[in-house]
Amino acid sequence: MNLYRNPSKYTMTWLMTGVVSISLLSGCGSSASKDAAGASIATPEVSQASDAHANHVHTETTQLANGDIQETTASLDVLPSFLDGLPEKIVLAYQAAAITRDTLAWIPCYCGCGGSAGHESNLNCFIAEVHEDGSVVWDSHGTGCDVCVDTVLQTVQMKQEGKTVKEIRAAIDDAYRVGYAKPTATPMPT
Repeated sequence: MNLYRNPSKYTMTWLMTGVVSISLLSGCGSSASKDAAGASIATPEVSQASDAHANHVHTETTQLANGDIQETTASLDVLPSFLDGLPEKIVLAYQAAAITRDTLAWIPCYCGCGGSAGHESNLNCFIAEVHEDGSVVWDSHGTGCDVCVDTVLQTVQMKQEGKTVKEIRAAIDDAYRVGYAKPTATPMPT
């Protein structure tokens, strides 16, 4: 059974354990240090997940006009190389998007990417498309956007709690309606 196509309760439990662990460990802080002049220097946290996919073959990389990178990999099991060296929370968000893409297709993103990147849902912040042959076009947009990452992780948490897609959609809409950018034009779940 391919866990990325049909996530089991075990997989969702493991993923949520990671979400909770990352939340507890990272808090609201940043992993930056200072150089001699006092300027912030990003110090990426290398995760086991990114190490695990670092040796996989990546097939195609394209830089979009908005600066995002799209990388095609052989399957949902192979994460894109642009995740190498990034914080574990971001890698976890991409893993979450891979196993909850049917739900994320109904969840809007409130970061403004509908206008700036043409995204249709929160899913597009991580995955542009999955081809018939199983290859995946990943989008780097989610690597630099807390709204995107938090939305996918909140979606996974609510799914684990047994909420329906409609309930998850309502909760995300309520959470981001005020103080965030215009949402993507994501249709309501049926």
